[in-house]
Amino acid sequence: MAQRDNNSGSSAGLSGAGLRVGVVVARFNEKVGEGLLAGCTAELAKLGVNASAIRVVTVPGALEIPLALQKLANTGKFDALVALGAVIRGETYHFEIVSNESASGITTVALDSGVPIANGILTTENEAQAMARVAQKGVDCAQAAVEMANLMKKLGADQ
Repeated sequence: MAQRDNNSGSSAGLSGAGLRVGVVVARFNEKVGEGLLAGCTAELAKLGVNASAIRVVTVPGALEIPLALQKLANTGKFDALVALGAVIRGETYHFEIVSNESASGITTVALDSGVPIANGILTTENEAQAMARVAQKGVDCAQAAVEMANLMKKLGADQ
């Protein structure tokens, strides 16, 4: 039978004790970003991540998030990173460009650096949809960051 690594399907059993987490938040759609950040940091604390081990960096918008994540990842000081922000559809093609390119950049940084990144950039049709998702998405990102940081440590120790 194959060995299976299953960290947990819920926050129960997830431990952030000793982890260092970097969070990059876009200021564009600031109310949404602040809501995401509040949910994320509250959940990180609940999971045992020390407040002094969380670094929050703000950037102008979603397109600037990958570069800030890359800088944080390259320091070697973080076990996981979180990207938070919102891209809300407007009347132009710009929505697709920002959504797609920010997601692509985040994935590239994670794969190039080996540092897990929880992508909490909401892409919604309007602000009401974004606000309906902020609290839960922030929590989900904190949980994903902790779970993936622990998994990366375990997989590294297995070698």
